[in-house]
Amino acid sequence: MEMAHNVRSGSVSSIENGAGPQKPRYTGKWDLQSLLRNPEVLAAIGSGILMLAAWAVSQWSEWLSVILYVVSYTVGGWIKAKEGVKTLITERDLDVNLLMIAAALGAATIGYWNEGAMLIFIFALSGALESYTMQRSRKDISSLMELQPETALRIEAGEIMSVSIDTLKLGDLILVKPGELIPADGKVCRGGSYVNQSSITGESVPVDKTVGDDVFAGTLNGEGALYIEVTQTADSTLFSKIIKLVEEAESEVPESERFIKRFESIYARVVVLVTVALISLATPILGWDWDTSFYKAMVFLVVASPCALVSSIMPAMLSAISNRARKGVLFKGGAHIENMARTAVVAFDKTGTLTLGSPVVTDFIHGDGVTREELLSICASVESMSKHPLAIAIVRKAAEEGIEYQPAENAQSLTGWGMQADVQGKRWKIGKSDILDHEESRSVEESKEEVTKPDWVRIRSKLESGGKTVSIVLVDDQVIGMIAMQDAIRPQAAVAVKCLQQLGIKVAMLTGDRKATAQVIAQQTGVDMVFSDLLPEDKVTHLKNLREKYGHVVMVGDGVNDAPALATATVGIGMGVAGSGTALEVADAVLMNDNIEEIAGTVKLARKAQRIVKQNMIFAITVILTLIVANFLEGVALPLGVIGHEGSTILVILNGLRLLRTT
Repeated sequence: MEMAHNVRSGSVSSIENGAGPQKPRYTGKWDLQSLLRNPEVLAAIGSGILMLAAWAVSQWSEWLSVILYVVSYTVGGWIKAKEGVKTLITERDLDVNLLMIAAALGAATIGYWNEGAMLIFIFALSGALESYTMQRSRKDISSLMELQPETALRIEAGEIMSVSIDTLKLGDLILVKPGELIPADGKVCRGGSYVNQSSITGESVPVDKTVGDDVFAGTLNGEGALYIEVTQTADSTLFSKIIKLVEEAESEVPESERFIKRFESIYARVVVLVTVALISLATPILGWDWDTSFYKAMVFLVVASPCALVSSIMPAMLSAISNRARKGVLFKGGAHIENMARTAVVAFDKTGTLTLGSPVVTDFIHGDGVTREELLSICASVESMSKHPLAIAIVRKAAEEGIEYQPAENAQSLTGWGMQADVQGKRWKIGKSDILDHEESRSVEESKEEVTKPDWVRIRSKLESGGKTVSIVLVDDQVIGMIAMQDAIRPQAAVAVKCLQQLGIKVAMLTGDRKATAQVIAQQTGVDMVFSDLLPEDKVTHLKNLREKYGHVVMVGDGVNDAPALATATVGIGMGVAGSGTALEVADAVLMNDNIEEIAGTVKLARKAQRIVKQNMIFAITVILTLIVANFLEGVALPLGVIGHEGSTILVILNGLRLLRTT
């Protein structure tokens, strides 16, 4: 008691004077102010201003104009030139950065300073826009890193000490003051507060946390002080697993992007060779003078560069990832968005995915000689001694109805069957109903004869046909009641299934439960296919069969037993709140709020992303081919080539950014 008093008084002092991890500064808002803070954007704007200044003074001072153009080239082209040279030296390869710089310098050598400066300006602006948008897209997931507290207030022997979160051990008691970030996963053991869990679940509405509730690292405490018992070490928290997912999301690129990168390398070499050939061979073969040959070669170098093609994919994919992150769906990379677009079947695990994973009492039947309330009170008293999910469901039922416990003595777990305890001087047992089938037990035979009025065997059969788990209640080895329980279906399960079916996607359910239970859940949710009585390896077999028959398959699961199936599917989706650590590690995407209703929206967005990528690529190739042909047939002015080429690059980037606004 003295220790508790010390802790309480110490916590008040700490709350008033201490400082803990606060809410991160990043708000996720896209605005002009943050755009103008981007160094590449500032360099591009500076280059444009210098270009205009050089053009303005060219009428009365040519040498000053040239100096301003040189500075404009340097300011706008330095970053891209450095990237191009780095690629050339480290990877011994050419990229579009060097092509553009070479084209601008080539234009300057034949006196087209303004055209070269315009090329540098627009190229720098499009590159800055792409860099900025990719950076901001990543912010929606990588800003989670800012939510990782470094220290925690640990309570030891009545004293509060600030310690590194890496030193926290299971069972440690920590204090989280109002407005601080929760430093570790744990369970509230004293206090109460509203907690903002948006960093974990994507839900902006704070959740009320009281004694016994779970809390997660990286979530923001509200106005109350919380005393929390640590249940996960720093490297095992849900938040740390999310950080790993984010790191993978930033490093993994889709297959189409890898192809474009390989294509860019080869294509850049071809462009350089054709440019050199035009400069050296056009005069003797085509009869062009040197200035015309060099000019057309520079125009070709500009219009043939694959800038727009290279920018067709990643801005769109990162925008899609960012969009889904704000909806609580975290992807490990653009490759999985690409695969999601081709989904033909979505397979759900049942327990914890289509259902909540926690049984609820659906039927409570009492025999003669006892009222329903009395029997429920006794059952809750007996089961309060057990941590079994079915026992917890019975205790929860009594709590919901406001029924008080009765003193229970000699409580004992009957391994493989149920629980027993003495209440009111009688021996009560609650367990599996298979005791009704043991005809060799004389006491049970007698109980059957006595309770023929309510035919317990017939009642059990009816309940089990509805997919329910049935327990029997005995008093002094006489049947006195029956309890039916069922895993509650997620409220959004049926809607989630229907939305997928409206997209032309078939929905399957894979479960280890028996067929009767599976069929009931299937009817309530409306799935197309049901596979029951499955072991983990059986789920893998069925997924392989579904892939062979239908094509791309998405698997949604939450448990360790789902990990092989998640790895086998085209895209594996794990449940972020209810899911196991193994499931999160194997999954390609995570539903941070267990919001399965977002799966259909994610497929729609992935399909839209795929359409946008195709639009971008077709548009980019069309512009490139049109400008190349026009350059050789009629001739294209270098400024027009610059605007056409770089304008198309900016347009494909902006087209990809439309995905950020998709609901």
